[in-house]
Amino acid sequence: MKHKIGFNALSRTSSHRKAMKRNMVTSLFRYERIETTKAKALEVRRMAEKMITRAKVDTVANRRLIARDITDKAVAAKLFTEIAPMYADRNGGYTRILKTGNRLGDAAEMVILELVEKTEGKGGKKAKKAEKAKKAEKAKKATKPATQEPKDEKEE
Repeated sequence: MKHKIGFNALSRTSSHRKAMKRNMVTSLFRYERIETTKAKALEVRRMAEKMITRAKVDTVANRRLIARDITDKAVAAKLFTEIAPMYADRNGGYTRILKTGNRLGDAAEMVILELVEKTEGKGGKKAKKAEKAKKAEKAKKATKPATQEPKDEKEE
């Protein structure tokens, strides 16, 4: 049994482990899904879920605590404005881990760590449908003046 071991050291020094987890959490919030090993995903999930819970209450103190780990201002703003409000009614379980198989090089178990709910951003389905509708409208407007009755060459 592993008594009194509160985390997985991932065979790294504390500074390397801390930097890696910060980078992975930032990537998770930026892209909303990352592919990594199972051991790393379990550690990153702990950190990410605590951050989302803290970001639900938008205070200066919470922003400063999260800014210690997420140095990218755009990602931190996204966490407070887009990601945390989606989970306002949820008490936990903001991420999911999906197994994808083993890595070819060393047979490490690979997983996808993703947020349970997706944000409606640039890549959302609604945004894509709206863009297609706008393009179709522009195409119709552009073709209306040009759509005059074509004359058949046979009639002349």
